Amino acid sequence: MDDGNSTKKTITLFGLIMMIFTAIFGFANTTVAYEQMGLASIIWYIFAAVFFFLPAGFMMAEYGSAFNEAKGGIYSWIEGAVGPKIAFTGTFIWLASWEVWLVSTSTKVWIPLSTFFVGHDGTQSWGMLGLSATQVIGVLGLFWIIFVTFFASLGMDKISKVSSIGGILTIALNGIFFLLSLILLFTTGFHSAEPITGLDTFIHSANPAFASPIGMISFVVYAIFAYGGMESVGAVTDSMKNPKRDFPRGVLISAGVIAVTYSLTILMWGISTNWNQILGKSSVNLGNITYVMMSNLGYQFADSIGWSHAAAITTGEWLARFTGFDMFILYMGSFFVLVYSPLKSFIMGTPKDFWPERVTKLNKHGMPANAMWMQAGFVGVMILLIAFGGRDAKQLYNVLTLMANVSTTIPYLFLVGAYPFFNRNDKIEKPYLFYKNKTAMWTVSIISFTVLALAVIFTVVQPILEHAYSDAFWTIIGPVVFGAIALILYGNYDRKQKAKKAKEDDDEDSVLN
Repeated sequence: MDDGNSTKKTITLFGLIMMIFTAIFGFANTTVAYEQMGLASIIWYIFAAVFFFLPAGFMMAEYGSAFNEAKGGIYSWIEGAVGPKIAFTGTFIWLASWEVWLVSTSTKVWIPLSTFFVGHDGTQSWGMLGLSATQVIGVLGLFWIIFVTFFASLGMDKISKVSSIGGILTIALNGIFFLLSLILLFTTGFHSAEPITGLDTFIHSANPAFASPIGMISFVVYAIFAYGGMESVGAVTDSMKNPKRDFPRGVLISAGVIAVTYSLTILMWGISTNWNQILGKSSVNLGNITYVMMSNLGYQFADSIGWSHAAAITTGEWLARFTGFDMFILYMGSFFVLVYSPLKSFIMGTPKDFWPERVTKLNKHGMPANAMWMQAGFVGVMILLIAFGGRDAKQLYNVLTLMANVSTTIPYLFLVGAYPFFNRNDKIEKPYLFYKNKTAMWTVSIISFTVLALAVIFTVVQPILEHAYSDAFWTIIGPVVFGAIALILYGNYDRKQKAKKAKEDDDEDSVLN
């Protein structure tokens, strides 16, 4: 007899591995890693897989299986473990990571568009009307967030479906990268552009900015960011055919596959890209790094098979154009979803009493338009403040990347920190439990929490030691501001609840008397 659940148990081990891989692996993460630390980034990506991705993956599975009917996502997870106040604060800071993504992408989206049209990043020459190129990008970013918010608030999110085209192009891009890199390796007689001088190459950063011990440890946030997204897969255990057997296997296999893929991709960048010759230039930044390295790969490939200098340059430009088109499509599709989806799910998933009435109100298109325009105002102000802060393009995209990394990492502190209390709470029904031994559970939780905390601390401390106080300020401002707003909103909610309870008690006493 069909109980109605059998059709839901459709996710196999292979399906889970593919879900985890597509949710987490990002091709652009490898170019950022190579730009920041060269081949020495590989060891930190493996470190993050072992001490963050693996243990956190099992925690997310336990959370997801226990709260599979909850609508509030990670808010419900943390609330069930340690209560609403910490849950609301942690989830509000999680929302900050998406706001920082909107800020960063509003400025970055012009680089792939420029690359598609001219074959390279032309945004650094866009100065006009007395504004620097960075300031012009900031103004364009402001127009972009207003444009997208306007159309998304009208329910015109169909354009988000173009991101599926971008996904297909990304698969093709990965295939082109591996194919051209392997051909280049053979045609150069197995000589890589980046010299490998023994173990030292994989320990010491090619980038002087990450050569110090603090710099190396701060790079962990880049690796953690590259493994972010596991919480989105944690809730699928109730849809698996055999979660107790297959989920831990899936996490283990996925961690291995993703760590190996990341490491192999970074290693293969060394085949075509000499760090000092290509990435040490002032025109290269974290906004255009993927297009610069793909263009260089095309040039090196064409040159190695005997094509003319002009043909090699053209090959590099067209490979950069293809990459730019792919990334622009992905950015555009993602933006039309992420401008409302995290905001709406958070507002709708938390108790209504937390929010002013105008924030939770949906328009006739089912969109929280008021909240979206508040978000647009915040994002717009952040874009202009950063763009008009006197930075050049390299400094701008470094700051935006650090902001995104830290904002994404801090919510995991709440999830990992709350986990032991969730694990020990016998009142919560746990269909799936991986950490059954309490000693092992505490050990893993403490190590993972410490890794996350040190990564964030050293990321903020490094610019302070270098007297780049403005960079340190912007790196941490998102989580701090959103954490403060969360505490204020929760304080108002708590006072209302106490006043309401006091009134109910008075009314009850009046009835009794």
